[in-house]
Amino acid sequence: MEPDFSRRLSPAVYRGDAFELAQNYLLGAYLCSEIDGELTAGMITELEVYIGAEDKACHAYLNRKTPRNAAMFETGGCAYVFFVYGMYNQFNVVLNEAGTANAALIRGLEPVAGIETMQDRRGTDRLDNLTTGPGKLCQALGIGREQNGVDLGGDLLWLSPRDRDFAWAATPRIGIDYAEEYVEKPWRFVIKGSPFVSKMPKKGKKE
Repeated sequence: MEPDFSRRLSPAVYRGDAFELAQNYLLGAYLCSEIDGELTAGMITELEVYIGAEDKACHAYLNRKTPRNAAMFETGGCAYVFFVYGMYNQFNVVLNEAGTANAALIRGLEPVAGIETMQDRRGTDRLDNLTTGPGKLCQALGIGREQNGVDLGGDLLWLSPRDRDFAWAATPRIGIDYAEEYVEKPWRFVIKGSPFVSKMPKKGKKE
């Protein structure tokens, strides 16, 4: 039975503790988009938390606001989309109160709705390669920089509540070798046993 994608996470959900929100509300929720008239959705299987005030891996480390990261300082419940490596968009959910600059990077989805559209956008039929990485899932769902700052309670991008229980695990985040003592923080959360998580990059390469 397909989930009811008309449901939305309450705006208040996004304004609590970032780790509690990631574990109890975002992981297993459905990230949905309706872009160019096409509904696509996937269950969030993997995410990473970034904390602006202290986290050396965060774009807003020490709460430094720039034109690039300004969306992170908005009230929780909006999108922060940034462009990396000259190739990929990456989608984050802004968490907590305005000015706090906390966010969760969505790293993996299990495709659920609009799969043919996702396959066309990605140029692949392989489900295990469709949304298993932050750049891949943005391409599959049609998410670009033009969605930066979008309200996640609207009709363009939104999150629908999870509808099942599952076991999850916490691990260090990926690709943050520069972050000193924050490299080993277990701030990456994954659904245990899911095949729809990002592939670990080979040594010397970035996703």
